[in-house]
Amino acid sequence: MLTNVMYVTLYVTDQDRALRFYTEQLGLDKRVDYPGPEGRFLTVGVPGSPLEFILWPHAAAAGQPAEAQRGTVPGPVFLESDDLRKDFKVLRDRGVTFDRPEPEDYAFGVRIEAVDPDGNRISLRQRSRASRGDG
Repeated sequence: MLTNVMYVTLYVTDQDRALRFYTEQLGLDKRVDYPGPEGRFLTVGVPGSPLEFILWPHAAAAGQPAEAQRGTVPGPVFLESDDLRKDFKVLRDRGVTFDRPEPEDYAFGVRIEAVDPDGNRISLRQRSRASRGDG
């Protein structure tokens, strides 16, 4: 049986630039950096999580939503925070670009979208207490 999600691929135009963004700005850990025969295999992950994001070079697909217009499709990656407003300030101070000036409340908690250097949208979320079962 299937037991885990191993990798999610994010297409980037420059792996070194993407690595700096995801580690230095978003605070993810570099996991694998292997110069394989079919290209550099480079992954990052949230500290403490087994899931890894492959930063794969593919200029034509970088930052392109699968369908619909930009801004109407959620990011391919959702990262959860336990205090999104606080984390937003830290990430903004590190130079992360966002789709709006401040996180907003919505039916299930708090949300905002970050944008990586290739235009990939990274959805940042904080669940409401009710949706977590806290009350």
